[in-house]
Amino acid sequence: MSIELTGTTSSRINAALVEARRAAGSPAVGMVLTLVIVTDEENAHDSLKAARDAAREHPSRILVIIRRPGRGAARRTESRLDAEVRVGGDEGNGETVLLRLRGELADHADSVVLPLLLPDAPVVVWWPVEAPADPARDRLGALAQRRITDSYAVEEPLKALAARAASYAPGDTDLAWTRLTPWRSMLAAALDQARADVLSAVVESEAENPSAELLARWFAARLGVPVEQVVTEGPVVTAVRLRTAGGEIHIDRPEGAVAKLAIPGQPDRTLALKVRNTAELIAEELRRLDPDEAYAAALRATVRAPSAATGFAVEQEVAPAAAEAAG
Repeated sequence: MSIELTGTTSSRINAALVEARRAAGSPAVGMVLTLVIVTDEENAHDSLKAARDAAREHPSRILVIIRRPGRGAARRTESRLDAEVRVGGDEGNGETVLLRLRGELADHADSVVLPLLLPDAPVVVWWPVEAPADPARDRLGALAQRRITDSYAVEEPLKALAARAASYAPGDTDLAWTRLTPWRSMLAAALDQARADVLSAVVESEAENPSAELLARWFAARLGVPVEQVVTEGPVVTAVRLRTAGGEIHIDRPEGAVAKLAIPGQPDRTLALKVRNTAELIAEELRRLDPDEAYAAALRATVRAPSAATGFAVEQEVAPAAAEAAG
């Protein structure tokens, strides 16, 4: 069922939700959280589709915030809230409310969202593209237990990653980190089998890839070894090589959904390692709402890069923009 409301208020939207649930026979008690998506008109459709797919695993009330601030006199005179309420059908056990905020109201989205949150349920805010400089201090971000950004989706990914490092607060995460979960799991398992000290690491990826940057920082934080980053054609991370005294552990995934794992003294193995879609990434993030300490450590880590001149490792800051912001 779909109900469209023009020039409305939060209380009328709540009343429409109750009416739609009664008509669809869909109770609200099955929903486990409120997912707030802050996006623009261009990205709203794809973001909502990913959120609805993720909601099959995590039934949610999805609130999509689409800001249309306007300019000048139009901004002052056209302050208005339009909404579309969807319950049942493609929404499954969840609910979706599209909120289009016009004029000055666009600057006060939190006042619109607050009355629409599910009572006694966690709140997650997701910025699919552009995110505020400090998500935890953003008016919407302050309502949430989990704040999801995606540095891969912006024009300058490494600059965005530096901003995340400078403003990190418990509850923050980034889909560039979520994309690494299969890689980190396989590498940890490979090290358990090899039982060898890592001397250095190589991360191969497309240029300016924030996932590769975070993986290099993770190696620096967990292993304390020099890390080299090599640019390839992608997509995303294409290979990781861990050099040990007993030989090289490496995972290669040049393309497709299959990777090859090589461990010294063992036969090569073929592994499933596909590039996951956004819905799968969001579903993973909704499984855990506690602070991600591994992400925080990787985000703030420095990398020891090999020195071409001397062959010795030197300390290198991987997030100079973050240092400038902090200073």
